[in-house]
Amino acid sequence: MEFTQALLRFFQNGGPFMYPIALVLVIGLAMVVERWIFLTHAKAANRRAYMQLLPMLQKRNYQGVLQLARDSKAAMGRIAAAGIGTMQYAKRDENIALAIEEGILEAVPRLEKRTSYLATLANIATLLGLLGTIMGLISAFTAVANADPSEKASMLSSSISVAMNTTAFGLISAIPLLLFYSMLQNKTNEIVDSLQMAGVKFLNLITMGRGAAEQKATKN
Repeated sequence: MEFTQALLRFFQNGGPFMYPIALVLVIGLAMVVERWIFLTHAKAANRRAYMQLLPMLQKRNYQGVLQLARDSKAAMGRIAAAGIGTMQYAKRDENIALAIEEGILEAVPRLEKRTSYLATLANIATLLGLLGTIMGLISAFTAVANADPSEKASMLSSSISVAMNTTAFGLISAIPLLLFYSMLQNKTNEIVDSLQMAGVKFLNLITMGRGAAEQKATKN
């Protein structure tokens, strides 16, 4: 209870700039929750799709892969389908590799969407805190200039203490947003790395399967 009252008093003493900083913090936290849920779901979906696609590619069940890609929203399925679709008309393995790489590049923007805004929001919160402090100091010195000389020291120290609240709140908002930004970046990079590794695996299986099919056709 005392902590809540102290927090409320701290917020009220900070002045009007506390409200935009609080708004930035709320927007940033909402973005963190949305991105974390999306990335967690994407990672799990890609893992499930990979475990289903791998045996299909090993058995050269390309129709099954295409069907899975149509039914699943996982990027892993679209990457494998891109390679198989290109294999049907491309004569060189490089074309298949480019198609798989294109599929990976198409998936990356969805994974990185809105994450970069967190760093921007953290900077905005810090700058708003500094701006609030500067405006508070300007008001404090203006009020002290017309005050009684015996009261100037106490009024100035009190006003500066209140003005610094906005800087403190700006930093309190910016630091966790930057930490969450780093965490989401790492999570995104893990997913992108898994897509790239799976893409190499899919390319090897597709090219090996096509090579085996061509050898079989030549013998017949």
